[in-house]
Amino acid sequence: MLKISKKFKQGAGVFLGALLCCFLWGSAFPSIKIGYDLWGIANGETMRIIRFAGIRFFLAGALVILFAGIGRKKLLIPRKDEWGKIAFLSLFQTVGQYICFYIGLAHTTGVNSAVIDSLTTFFAILVASVFMGMEKLTARKILGCVLGFSGVLLINLSAEGFSFSPAGDGLVAASALCYGVSSSLIKKYSVSHDTVLFSGWQFMLGGLVMTVFGHAGVMLTGGAGKGAEDMPKAILILLYLALISSVAYTLWGILLKNNDVSKISIFGFMNPVIGVLLSALLLGEADELGIKYLIALMLIGGGIAVVNIQKKSAEE
Repeated sequence: MLKISKKFKQGAGVFLGALLCCFLWGSAFPSIKIGYDLWGIANGETMRIIRFAGIRFFLAGALVILFAGIGRKKLLIPRKDEWGKIAFLSLFQTVGQYICFYIGLAHTTGVNSAVIDSLTTFFAILVASVFMGMEKLTARKILGCVLGFSGVLLINLSAEGFSFSPAGDGLVAASALCYGVSSSLIKKYSVSHDTVLFSGWQFMLGGLVMTVFGHAGVMLTGGAGKGAEDMPKAILILLYLALISSVAYTLWGILLKNNDVSKISIFGFMNPVIGVLLSALLLGEADELGIKYLIALMLIGGGIAVVNIQKKSAEE
């Protein structure tokens, strides 16, 4: 485990590990759309979406605990003093982030949500440096964020324009802030606690809360909706989405443990780019691609490079 951990401190290991996480998260964009279709969930059925996400995250946590337990040949159970921290982490990383995101998404445009959600990287770096004092906020990090955000903004540039709605955009921004806080909490807790154990159990706890919350909402609104017509495929896509979360978030946690939050979080700007490319391949949206995506990729790549340049000056 120590040898594996060391590999995620090296340049190549950090780059490949972060890129794998971004690829998995990027594949979630088209996979979620496919999942909604297979389970008969309409875009406006917010509570059914939250319930679906809750089941996904609960399964993700169970997979993390199962695979880690098999690998270590023991059952991973938190100590009494760890349950409170796990619950606090889950409040931000899973419950707060995704409930705010899905409710906000139902009250704003796709362009607005994509642009505002990309603020997760800004918030992660700001929380780690300004509010928790884990690292310094430098001109290089700010420049990297500006370049990355410019790339995301370019991808989502359209005739729809941008206007702010508190009930929609405000909640998406709150979701991004929750992510920023959770990134620093993972870094903080990983010093004296098992990152994999925390990742698995916070997912299970958060997934359970979201499932109950979403199901209660479905029952109160009387919107049972359509069911899955092709159950085997519907279950497979749900398991794949759970696998995405279990692998990506656990690996992301290990990367955060071994590196500065800013060095890892900046890779998050790659998510929408990979999501667009995979959507083009899997959903037949290739006609949406154009020169702006190449420019956006260059901007985001430049932002990642700027933040990850090895420090040789007194700036950091």
